[in-house]
Amino acid sequence: MQRKLTTPLFIVLLVVSGAACTRAQNLNASAARTADEDLSRFFKNTEGAFVLYDMKRDRYLRYNEARCRVRFNPKSTYKIPNSLIGLESGVIADLNFVIPWDRQKYPPDDWTTEPFIHWKQDHTLRTAFQHSVVWYYRELAKRVGPERMKRYVDSFDYGNRDISGAIDQFWLNNTLKISANEQVEFLKKLYTYRLPVSKRSIDLVKEIMVRERTPLYTLSGKTGGGSIENRNALGWFVGYVETGGNTYFFATNIEGENYLAIRDKRIELTKQILSHLGHLPTR
Repeated sequence: MQRKLTTPLFIVLLVVSGAACTRAQNLNASAARTADEDLSRFFKNTEGAFVLYDMKRDRYLRYNEARCRVRFNPKSTYKIPNSLIGLESGVIADLNFVIPWDRQKYPPDDWTTEPFIHWKQDHTLRTAFQHSVVWYYRELAKRVGPERMKRYVDSFDYGNRDISGAIDQFWLNNTLKISANEQVEFLKKLYTYRLPVSKRSIDLVKEIMVRERTPLYTLSGKTGGGSIENRNALGWFVGYVETGGNTYFFATNIEGENYLAIRDKRIELTKQILSHLGHLPTR
């Protein structure tokens, strides 16, 4: 004779069955949110990673998923949060805030190529961001101080949130590290005003992040570069493209033998991928 299920047991089975269905649905949703595109052709003989997030479709695309999770020093991409912190803390009043260049503290050793040739002068926040002037942001960080800096980095949930290195260089070859995945998540929060800072501060940083503005698209972002533990050079390019009523967030990192090997390539490679995907229209 077939036994009838008791009410409590029947409820338990329903709950377990429902949970299993929910997990399956979540797995399917996660798979649907990851686009399938082979980008290996762009990384021939180049160690690197690439992450793209399509905001309208809520979909990610990644090259070298394992490396997308690896944290590296943010280098000068940290100028994005550093600018926000400088503005929000009141250390910097606006984009035209000048910090004088101190030749004794920051001697112009080997400042003979781009962008270093522009460092030998006083700078505003706008020009320091444009020319990636490290000494300006070192001075900014010292004026913010470790306690305030730590509070902001924690509230941004930025990378490993470790600023225990020297206050004026923890983001360089030092303690703060962030992955390509985390770079994109930070940019998404910046763009959608989900960081615990004022709209004014975010709008000002968005303004200086613009690299190209055309009738078809606006490209915003920041580069970063420098040595890493294995003595290679690491190159970052992170940002977003606004085009066709949508926004695409990206983070690229690559390695090369030296700085010149990655300086232009990090940008060129990223733009080639964005164009291939149809997210960076030709003029």
